[in-house]
Amino acid sequence: MGIPEKIKAIQDQIHSTQLNKATEHHVGLLKAKIAKLKREQETNQAKKSGISSDGFDVKRSGDATVVFIGLPSVGKSTLLNKLTGSKSAVAAYQFTTLTVVPGMLEYRGARIQVLDLPGIIEGASRGKGLGKRILSVARSADLVILVLDVFQPYHENVLRTELGNIGIRLDQKPPNIVVEKAAIGGVAVAQQVKLTSMSEKLVREILNVYGITSARVVIREDITSEQLVDHLTGDKSYAESLTILNKIDLVDPKFVKEVKTKVKSEVIPISADSGLNIEMVKEKIYEKLDFIRLYMRPKGGETDFKEPLIIRRNSTIEDVCNKLHRSLKKEFRYGLVWGKSVKFGGQRVGLQHVLQDEDVLTIIKTR
Repeated sequence: MGIPEKIKAIQDQIHSTQLNKATEHHVGLLKAKIAKLKREQETNQAKKSGISSDGFDVKRSGDATVVFIGLPSVGKSTLLNKLTGSKSAVAAYQFTTLTVVPGMLEYRGARIQVLDLPGIIEGASRGKGLGKRILSVARSADLVILVLDVFQPYHENVLRTELGNIGIRLDQKPPNIVVEKAAIGGVAVAQQVKLTSMSEKLVREILNVYGITSARVVIREDITSEQLVDHLTGDKSYAESLTILNKIDLVDPKFVKEVKTKVKSEVIPISADSGLNIEMVKEKIYEKLDFIRLYMRPKGGETDFKEPLIIRRNSTIEDVCNKLHRSLKKEFRYGLVWGKSVKFGGQRVGLQHVLQDEDVLTIIKTR
């Protein structure tokens, strides 16, 4: 029996199982087995196909990266042009954008890379319409913008499903768990919280599915079996999302209000063509990216309060070094920080120190 047949057999088992408290252990274990088989299937397909990713490799630049995800002809290219002044091709037919088109949004001191991706279709995560190559770009994004047509708001479910199938978890955080493999001793589970949707036994059995028979597991939050599998596979990415409803200039306000009730997430209604609510989109992007300002002070010099360094919240000094110059981390000796993140001004800190908004930083390099 091949992998597709094994997946189908387990899916049939799940569908024939009545979901309740007594069966959730069994179903959770079956889902873990499916996830493992699907990963094996994708690995095998990638080896056989050897598909090139020409045109879809984009070098990250700026302070953060945002991608547009949507079906064809929802107005992504027009929106990119309005936000960044880029010259992405715009036409009234599908699949105008055939590669990744980058633009740079400069807003409130931040430089935000915006990527216009080709439109996807249902089944993209299974490879339809170059879907995997398109969706893979979103894996490294800091913010995913779902662009919907005002006449087709139900496509939000399609977009979220396709992104989820390829391992992109929108509006979620990585599960707060630790799995440290060991040579012997079996699996020791330390629960710092009570698990409501899975048992300690299921934790052990899922680990066993992934070939882990000895490990120390620390669970710091209530998690599901799916979150545990995500952690074990280690191939998931997490990003914030923003949903945009485009082409509202073609309908009346009552229609827009009714459509907004059909979209699960918070939505910004816009018209990219006429420029309606574009400033609102810029502000929301900035807000979602959660930037903070860092002021640099050269050794023996004055602090530059005019041009702050824009970084993401919870960034470390190591992140700052990597942002400033790739060799700076190697030359780093220690940092001096003034601000909210330290107990006293000029405190000496290391690479893993987490900075806060409006901190002042001096980097001392090795001699």
